[in-house]
Amino acid sequence: MEGGCLSGRQLLTHGETVMLVLSRKSRESVVVSDPVGGIEQLLKVTVLEIGRGRVRLGFEGPDHVQINRWEVWNRTRSSDLPESA
Repeated sequence: MEGGCLSGRQLLTHGETVMLVLSRKSRESVVVSDPVGGIEQLLKVTVLEIGRGRVRLGFEGPDHVQINRWEVWNRTRSSDLPESA
């Protein structure tokens, strides 16, 4: 993973993907929007609670946006892939 900086925010790159690394306090949010236009909010992630070695996050998004934990998404995605011959 390589690192970079954009306006004081840390960017980590891995292949073709980029991870934006931000710090948030409890009750602060991050919004993910459509890269074209950027006006429609696709997903809002809010830090609800920090403590006991865990962070509780709240996710808000329209009905057509599926929100899953990584391991659930990865398992679902893997089961949807066609089996190789």
